[in-house]
Amino acid sequence: MSKPKVGFYWCASCGGCEEAVVDLAEDILKVVEVVDIVFWPVALDFKRADVEALKDGELAACFVNGAIRTSEQEEMAELLRKKSQLLIAFGSCSHLGGIPGLANLWDRQAIFDYVYKEAPSVVNPEGVVPQEQLKLGSNGFALTLPSFRDSVKTLDQTVEVDYYLPGCPPPVKLIVNAVMVILEGKLPSKGTVLAPDKALCEECPRKPTKPEKLALKELKRPHQIQIDSEKCLLAQGLLCLGPATRSGCGAPCVSANMPCTGCLGPTSRVKDYGAKALSAIASLIDSEDEREIAALMEQIIDPVGTFYRYSLPASLLHRRVRNLTPGPFPKGKGSPPPSLGEGLGER
Repeated sequence: MSKPKVGFYWCASCGGCEEAVVDLAEDILKVVEVVDIVFWPVALDFKRADVEALKDGELAACFVNGAIRTSEQEEMAELLRKKSQLLIAFGSCSHLGGIPGLANLWDRQAIFDYVYKEAPSVVNPEGVVPQEQLKLGSNGFALTLPSFRDSVKTLDQTVEVDYYLPGCPPPVKLIVNAVMVILEGKLPSKGTVLAPDKALCEECPRKPTKPEKLALKELKRPHQIQIDSEKCLLAQGLLCLGPATRSGCGAPCVSANMPCTGCLGPTSRVKDYGAKALSAIASLIDSEDEREIAALMEQIIDPVGTFYRYSLPASLLHRRVRNLTPGPFPKGKGSPPPSLGEGLGER
């Protein structure tokens, strides 16, 4: 009897999700014993033509990581959807938009202007930027490159997705469990996030030290204090997003004295992760004085990058509206992050 065929593909991502598959170590042998990996271009020499040659639905499952930024990624997502019985959004970027989704704070033109013309490290006096069409040689051979879209999208904003495997990258345990659940046919309802549906605080090893009434009077950053390795990080004034974040990772960051940044996203009861995270932190502020509250919130250096680090494209905000604010990057001054909500709203 032939083994089920599966595929892995990456779009706008860093490669960490591919590393997570390799990090299965000896567990990857359990996977290859029961499935036939017929498409994994980051690891082996597979081509788009190999996918096109498959029958519709021939892949039992395909794991797609990375956000959708280019026309080629859109086309591959549509092709893999057509060829797969199950399509799984693998990792934070395909699930919620991920860190690449923070590019939605600017549009395509602003990004190209800064990256290719205005950045302090760039020497480009002719102002050359990538083109979608380029003619080469005397015979006029035309080279076509993918279109760079104005907005970053999640996988399910491009094609229909069956399941979500969260994390940056997804934890090894969740990957193995997801593969086995799919192969054994013990599938939950469509659209399920394949991770525990409770907050990280519930599995945090520091939970016993979390005060019953937690009150924040100031916020600190990890390098500013000597962190107590036993005590709740929020109780130490560190901005930990465990109360708003789905569990399932085993709390490795918190165990290493680093606050949770929210890569597994929200539980099923939350529609907008950033809003939930902001609400969770705001509810802990121990003051009713507006000036004190404002001063404390100003200690959050990068609000959008803090509360929407992994989820801006999937949020109710989705992106920043370009025409509400002046130019994206003041020349010679870097790129200060916009304040939360500044110019955000329309798609």
